[in-house]
Amino acid sequence: MSARLVVSLSGIGIRTLHRCAELAGELDLRGVSLSLLFAPRLAGAGQHKVVVDWVRQRRVRGDALLLHGFDLTDAPRRRAEFGSLPAHEAGLRLTAARRLMGRHDLEVDAFAPPQWAVSPGTLTALRRNEFALCADATKIYDLRTDAVHKGRVHGLAANERVETWSCFALVLSVARAARRGGLVRLSVDAADLAKPGPRRAILDAIDIATHHGAESSTYQTAVVSPGVSTRTSV
Repeated sequence: MSARLVVSLSGIGIRTLHRCAELAGELDLRGVSLSLLFAPRLAGAGQHKVVVDWVRQRRVRGDALLLHGFDLTDAPRRRAEFGSLPAHEAGLRLTAARRLMGRHDLEVDAFAPPQWAVSPGTLTALRRNEFALCADATKIYDLRTDAVHKGRVHGLAANERVETWSCFALVLSVARAARRGGLVRLSVDAADLAKPGPRRAILDAIDIATHHGAESSTYQTAVVSPGVSTRTSV
């Protein structure tokens, strides 16, 4: 079974937009699509129109768009906004987030929570609000069919003291997952692109995955194949 490579990008904002655009350009050359994880408060709290315009342009080029939380202004990386919410509160936040996205003409029916942590109540709220899919740290939930597609997220460690090891481990784990086939998920935070080492590791991980035959996908297209749901990338 051939692997499917899903590369997601979060942390999209005015301060990181140039790095996001550089990564997107590199992936365009490789024929690899992005799944853009976008927090509407970053666009709604006085952020520059150029950020929203860039997201729209990337979507036209074939990149996917996922809602990435609601109150994600300058929250620390450890915060999991939807990790423990009951269904009612999650529903309120999802409704508000969708409303903000709509103001920027960014309709969305897919969800990736901050820190990839989603509570059972949030899954219930997503279904009630007719979302099509949700991605957490180890699975993609097809909320229309209740199918679960297994595949853990690969990403860089936040601790700078282990940066060199984290870069090496990322490339190694992605290569191993691509060789095994199934769903290979690579998570990129725009902050990771500020340093040459992590940026190089991200591109190397993408290159080695495609070298092993992984086909470019997005979160929306990754759930199309039923075969993916039976295999976990480790």
